[in-house]
Amino acid sequence: MSVSERKFGVLPTGETVKIYHLENGSGAFVEVTEFGALLVKLCVPDREGKLTDVVLGYDDLESYEVNGCFFGAVIGRSGNRIAGARFMLGDREVRLAQNENDNNLHSGPDGFEKKLWKVTEISQDKNSIVFNRISPDGENGFPGEFDVSVKYEFTEENELKIHYQGVCDEPTVGNMTNHSYFNLSGEGSGSAMDQYLTIHANYYTPVADSHSIPTGEYAPVEGTPMDFRTSRQMGERINADFEQLKFTGGYDHNYVTDNYSKGNRRLIATAYSKETGIAMDVTSDCPCVQFYAANFVENEKGKNGHVYNQRDAFCLETQVEPNAVNVEDFHSPVLAAGEHYNSETSYRFYIKE
Repeated sequence: MSVSERKFGVLPTGETVKIYHLENGSGAFVEVTEFGALLVKLCVPDREGKLTDVVLGYDDLESYEVNGCFFGAVIGRSGNRIAGARFMLGDREVRLAQNENDNNLHSGPDGFEKKLWKVTEISQDKNSIVFNRISPDGENGFPGEFDVSVKYEFTEENELKIHYQGVCDEPTVGNMTNHSYFNLSGEGSGSAMDQYLTIHANYYTPVADSHSIPTGEYAPVEGTPMDFRTSRQMGERINADFEQLKFTGGYDHNYVTDNYSKGNRRLIATAYSKETGIAMDVTSDCPCVQFYAANFVENEKGKNGHVYNQRDAFCLETQVEPNAVNVEDFHSPVLAAGEHYNSETSYRFYIKE
């Protein structure tokens, strides 16, 4: 195993940005950059042994400075949407930056994915790297100074572990995730909708309308196109005459995964490409996962001269429910002052025949 580094680019501020290459003994590797703590490449062998990059992204730093799709992004402090870009913390109303309709999406217009992080630890033995930053009090409206770290570890078993940690000096929201877009046939290979998906969830959170804020209820997946409890192709029912899919232009919904208890890491989803034989298991201690079928990607110029379009990938973003800070019955993302935020999600890749 080895961790190496090289120059990735220079920001308009004049700051040099490095990219880090985490390679295991088989030659499979991950690349992450200190700008945004972004996941840039994830190359694993297909059934023929050919290394295949299974995440969408860009070749250059300048594109990541724009990155309207959030390719490879670490999202913080709060993933997904907060309705009206406001919430109550005790008797205090917190107002956030609005960046999608009247809502706060993925923490605002200038989130963690647009910040330069600092490398605080590199382990050759564990094939890992830790990025850290101090999110100042009031950043995008969130209260308190949040000292946050993201650790990437890539194992000999081709498992990418992403470990989030943080502590804040005031009550705030902690609900971090990674917004990587996966295509297990390889980035740039076209639609991912013929790939198979299992989500271990009996319930999902329906949205009220096209603004994608949940109604506040749990709805059973049984008998609906939202049911992925057994493996099925992602695109099989994506165009069904079903109001929820019409609201969001395809799958862009939160699933309430089975067997959640605080700190309990368990298998929540599996995806598989019959074309390459590559399968991916998602394990997390989060209560929920957002399945997004890249409905709004359009003519996006990506890696290797590829152009990405609608449904050319999928996201599985581990989280609490969208707008949970405003819904009493959802899992609370509120982090008390001095409380340690600690969450881990992993993506393990293997060959399935």
